[in-house]
Amino acid sequence: MPKIDIDNVPAKTGSAYPGKMGAEMAGRSSLQLGDAGGLSQFGANLVKLAPGAKSSIIHWHTQQDEFLMVTEGELTLVEDDGEALLRVGDCAAFPAGHAVGHQIVNRSNRAGAFLVVGTRTEHEVAYYTDRDMMMTSQNSNLEFTRKDGTPIDDGDSK
Repeated sequence: MPKIDIDNVPAKTGSAYPGKMGAEMAGRSSLQLGDAGGLSQFGANLVKLAPGAKSSIIHWHTQQDEFLMVTEGELTLVEDDGEALLRVGDCAAFPAGHAVGHQIVNRSNRAGAFLVVGTRTEHEVAYYTDRDMMMTSQNSNLEFTRKDGTPIDDGDSK
């Protein structure tokens, strides 16, 4: 049973989101622990959020389940239909195909973190519910478009 040396897993920062949307992820970093352990069937990431940071743009997945557990601080789960405060040990699950967008936001003045585990599929489509955007992934190659499939301009932010 190989132990993952978390201290030697590089923190991933930045974003794959197009244009100005990438800047919305300032203050977020992640440790790709599943990759560090050689996992291929699901991802496991430790996401760290500075005060004021958010995990993602509000979205939902058509093919991939997501599960998270808060490991540090107090974070807010924001969904299309409401919000919930999450503390250390609290969990949330997002089944594939459940068309309710979600994101995690750190509204506190202290660092927060959560472990997120999700399915890996060859093909995925995710929809962003607070803007005209969708993401298509084929073998980890991401493409962001408007929901009708037309390109997103680099200057687009919503």
